[in-house]
Amino acid sequence: MQKLTLQEEEAMQAVWKTGEGNVKLFLDNMEEPKPPYTTLASTIKNLEKKGYLQGKLVGNTYVYKPSISHDDYKKKFMNGFVKEYFENSYKELVNFFVAQKKLSAKELKEIIDMIEKGNRP
Repeated sequence: MQKLTLQEEEAMQAVWKTGEGNVKLFLDNMEEPKPPYTTLASTIKNLEKKGYLQGKLVGNTYVYKPSISHDDYKKKFMNGFVKEYFENSYKELVNFFVAQKKLSAKELKEIIDMIEKGNRP
C-alpha cells in the first residue's frame, strides 16, 4: 500500500471512526476545520484507488468501508517510521524521546515493568 498524505490520513481517521458509510457521514465525523465536501470526495476516491477503502454503489450513493484496520495501519506506519527515521531501532526512538525530555525516568521504569511482565499498556 502507498503511503498516505496528511489529508488522506485525516480522511481515514474519519472512516475508521465511522466504519462503513458515505462521504457525508465521513465529513460529519471529521475534526474542524472540515474540508469541502468535494475535496473529501476526491480524497475518498484516491484512498479507494490506493487500496485503503472498498466502495460499492448502493442505490445512487457510494458506500465505503476500510480495507485495513486502524491497528494494522498503526503497525505499518510505526514500523516504517522507525525504519526511516531511527535506523530501524526502537531503542533510538526511545532515546530520542528521552533526549527531548518527552519521557521521564519514571515512565521508562513503567515501560520496563510492562516489558518484563509481558503486559501491554
